[in-house]
Amino acid sequence: MGAHEHADDLRRTAEEIVADGRGILAADESTGTIKKRFDSIDVESTEESRRAYRDMLFSTPGLGEFISGVILYDETIRQSGADGTPFPQLLTQNGMIPGIKVDTGAQPLAFSPEEKVTEGLDGLRGRFTEYRELGARFAKWRAVITIGDGIPTDYCLRVNAHALARYAALSQETGLVPIVEPEVLMDADNTIERCYDVTKETLHHVFRELHEQRILLQGMLLKPNMVISGKGCPEQADADRVAELTLQCFHEEVPAAVPGIVFLSGGQSDQQATENLQAINAQGEQPWKLSFSYGRALQAPALSAWAGDEANVELGQQMLHHRARLNSAASTGRYSAEMEELARAT
Repeated sequence: MGAHEHADDLRRTAEEIVADGRGILAADESTGTIKKRFDSIDVESTEESRRAYRDMLFSTPGLGEFISGVILYDETIRQSGADGTPFPQLLTQNGMIPGIKVDTGAQPLAFSPEEKVTEGLDGLRGRFTEYRELGARFAKWRAVITIGDGIPTDYCLRVNAHALARYAALSQETGLVPIVEPEVLMDADNTIERCYDVTKETLHHVFRELHEQRILLQGMLLKPNMVISGKGCPEQADADRVAELTLQCFHEEVPAAVPGIVFLSGGQSDQQATENLQAINAQGEQPWKLSFSYGRALQAPALSAWAGDEANVELGQQMLHHRARLNSAASTGRYSAEMEELARAT
C-alpha cells in the first residue's frame, strides 16, 4: 500500500477542524448559486459585490471562536479583503482554516438522466497543487443523491462513491484533508424511514470505495445529510427522531476512525438545522465529533441584514456571529431555543 507522506498533517488538520465547539462555514457557492442568493435581496452579483459580501463574513470579529474552517470557491480563494489581505491569509489571521470546493458541479448521469454524477476529476491533481499554494488546507467534493420512484439506483450510488474516493485520494496525496460530501436530498415527499435506507446504502458504497482507494480515514471528514423527512412528506419527524435515526445509520456505516462528521444543512431552516444538531449531540458521546458545515443556515440572516449596503456590514456580522455561536453550542449539546433572542430583537 502506498505510504501517506502527509499522514500526520492530515490527522492534525482534521482534528483541528472538528475541535470542540467549532464547525465549518461553507462559503463556496458557485457563481450561479450566489447570484440566486443576491437576487433574493435585490443585489446585482458582480465580482466586487461577491468579494464585499465574503469580506464581511470573513472579517466578522470573534468568528474564529466558533468557526474552525471556511470553504471557499475558486474565485473567492483568489480574492482579498478591503485592506488587500488575500482571503486565505485573512481567515488564517482570524483563527480559521481556509478550504476549497473542487468539484465542478453535478450533471445528469449517462443512461439515468434523472440522477446526477459530480464532475471535476480531470486536471484535479494540478488544481490541488495550485490551491495548496494559495493557502488551502482542506477540500470539499459534493455528490448529489436524489430520492424518487426507483431511484437512487445502485449504478448512481457506485459511480458517485467512486468519484468521491478518487477526489479524496488526490486531495490526501497533496496534503489536503478531503471533506467527503454524499448528500441525499430532502426535496421529495419521502418518509424519514426511506431517507434512512437511502443514506445507509449511500454511506455503505462510499466507505467501501474509500477503503479500496486507500484513503486515510483519520485524515478525512464526512459531510452527510441528516436522516430527515422529505420536504413534501405529510409527516415531519421531530428533532429527537432525526437524531435517533441519524445516529443509528452512522453507527452501522461510518468507521470510528473518521475523526468528525460535519453535517450539511441541506434545505433546513436556520433554526431547524441548529435544533437537529442539538438533538443529535444531546444523545451523549459518540465515536466521532458531530459538528456542522453549514452554508445558507449560517449565512441567511447575515445576507438579509447586509442587503448589499456597506452601512449594514456590522449588523450582518452580528447575525453571522449569532448563528455561529448557536451552532457551536448545538455541536456540544448546549443549545436551547431561548438563545435565539438576538435574531428576534433586531
